[in-house]
Amino acid sequence: MSNNSTPDNQTSETSTEAKRILTGIKPTGIPHLGNYVGAIRPAIESIQDSDHEAFFFLADYHGIIGCYDPAIIHESTRAIAATWIACGLDPERVTFYRQSDVPEIPELAWILNCSCAKGLMNRAHAYKAAVDINTEKADVDPDQGVTMGLFGYPVLMAADILMFNATHVPVGRDQVQHIEMARDIAGTFNHRYKSLFTLPSAVVDNDIPLLTGLDGRKMSKSYSNTIPLFGEPNPQVSAEKQMHKAIMKIVTNSQLPDEPKDPDDSAIFEIYKAFATPEEIADMRARYAAGIGWGDAKQALFDKINDEIAPFRARYEELMANPKELEEILQMGANKARRHSRKQLDKARRAIGIRPLAKLK
Repeated sequence: MSNNSTPDNQTSETSTEAKRILTGIKPTGIPHLGNYVGAIRPAIESIQDSDHEAFFFLADYHGIIGCYDPAIIHESTRAIAATWIACGLDPERVTFYRQSDVPEIPELAWILNCSCAKGLMNRAHAYKAAVDINTEKADVDPDQGVTMGLFGYPVLMAADILMFNATHVPVGRDQVQHIEMARDIAGTFNHRYKSLFTLPSAVVDNDIPLLTGLDGRKMSKSYSNTIPLFGEPNPQVSAEKQMHKAIMKIVTNSQLPDEPKDPDDSAIFEIYKAFATPEEIADMRARYAAGIGWGDAKQALFDKINDEIAPFRARYEELMANPKELEEILQMGANKARRHSRKQLDKARRAIGIRPLAKLK
């Protein structure tokens, strides 16, 4: 947690405030089942039937930290934007925008950089992991391959959050440190200059599963073991067939049909639980005990996932074929976001002494 004490005049979260929720996703690949279960579905559900403000954004400036292929950044931005809308995000209800369309964010990041201690960045998990890998090698500089983007991205993440004074930021357990850093950065600025920034709270839902991928490891684009949510563009093979084919590739053990199987040691069952009701989960557990064949288990998994995802496909394909509609949605969101960001940046600039010398007629 932050080492900064909280002055009496420092802004912080209170129980009486309405929530302002903010979450982002990096456009560095085609959306997969893990993205849907871990981020998209819970984020959309979190604002249904509530009056909380919500800011959802495409973190494209974060994306270029580790991805140097412009085509991937561009196409992934389109696919992820289409996925959020197709899966039920209402751009009228929330502020849905592309990070790079709000230039006040990187400017605020620079302002925050100038009061953020380097030592704080030295403790960031991603940076430390990169250094640890290098120090295990002979005659390699500890910072080899480390860009300033990788080193300083917690500050950009803090700017994403503090620009809109988000009170609650849904994150995975591996991202909690970055919210603590945002609190630390906000506290330093508030103490040094003026109380402008709310101290955000990390929201970690331990009930959200981290899905296992096709090879038994965590489902991740980095491992190329994902199950695509809507598939790759392919006129010969439908998205539904692509999903079916991927599910049939899930690695299983060599147990034969009719042999009792342990559902708690099965990636198929783990993914199934993320889509099924408690009654359906209990029934599937019984089928495992009775010796369900792996092919039948995979087919049951596909049917369950497809029941939920199929209604979204037509809208997704419609949006992917009409990038102009997507761009209009993003620009609408950018305009909404900038109504907040212009005011917040002006306050930050004035607080640090960057303001007009005199009023001009």
